[in-house]
Amino acid sequence: MVVMRVRDRESIQEAVRRFRKLVERSGLKKEMRRRQYYEKPSETKRRARLRAERRAYAARRAQNTR
Repeated sequence: MVVMRVRDRESIQEAVRRFRKLVERSGLKKEMRRRQYYEKPSETKRRARLRAERRAYAARRAQNTR
């Protein structure tokens, strides 16, 4: 949960900007997007496996160029 106190003499625009940064840094926005639709556990595992494969491929390419 993100908690923010508005400072004395802080404009609304500054407070909103600060709030947006706090939400972004906390990962709340990403979590909300991820939970917007139900994803089957098999899809979650598949996406994680593909991400790991891409990471391994990139590491192999980086190693070969050295």
